[in-house]
Amino acid sequence: MTTELKNRILIAHIDGELDHYSASEIRRKLDREITGCSVKHLIFDFSDLSFMDSSGLGVIIGRYKKIKEKNGKVLLVCNKAHVDKLLSVSGLKKLLGVNKTVEGAMKQIKEEKKI
Repeated sequence: MTTELKNRILIAHIDGELDHYSASEIRRKLDREITGCSVKHLIFDFSDLSFMDSSGLGVIIGRYKKIKEKNGKVLLVCNKAHVDKLLSVSGLKKLLGVNKTVEGAMKQIKEEKKI
């Protein structure tokens, strides 16, 4: 996982697998950045994610709660059918919204700030 911070938006590029083995480390890194930086919004970029299980869903939900406390938004970037299906079945797709690109997610946050 790599991260970048742009205008109080933390972008987490998660590649490979987000499963029981990797979830705790990803959770720790994200929590450290959310707490230590001036993060208001979070974008999970799953463009290069090959596999996700329920542990990954837990990572998303936990970070959603932290960002919601800051009155921020969490958006997902997904262009893989198998990950999209998991997000749909879990209900996270409706709760958070899914974009095809990071740029699309950034644009959505900026547009919603104007409202």
